[in-house]
Amino acid sequence: MAEVIAPQGKICSIVEMEEPVDLTALQQKSVTFVWEWMFTRAFYQTDDMIEQHHLLNDLANLVDAGKIRTTLSERLAPITTVNLRQAHKKVERGSMMGKIVLEHFPD
Repeated sequence: MAEVIAPQGKICSIVEMEEPVDLTALQQKSVTFVWEWMFTRAFYQTDDMIEQHHLLNDLANLVDAGKIRTTLSERLAPITTVNLRQAHKKVERGSMMGKIVLEHFPD
């Protein structure tokens, strides 16, 4: 990333690092590196907590309008122990792309 990022660029990560990362290569370009965690506002009860509500509504509108796509790859219904086990096995394999949604409780 340090080679291709523009001077004064920004890099955002949404994953935890398994080991320390040396960010000194970004210093000469004055690059900003940030981590994003969607629950920060709620977890720390920040003054701007309502912004998460606005962001999620904006995101939902963009998905509904077809302007962005979700990472949804599969839906399993109804929500049963069988489907829950099936979804869990797929995730445990470690090769799954996207997200599985369990939906609709049985009547």
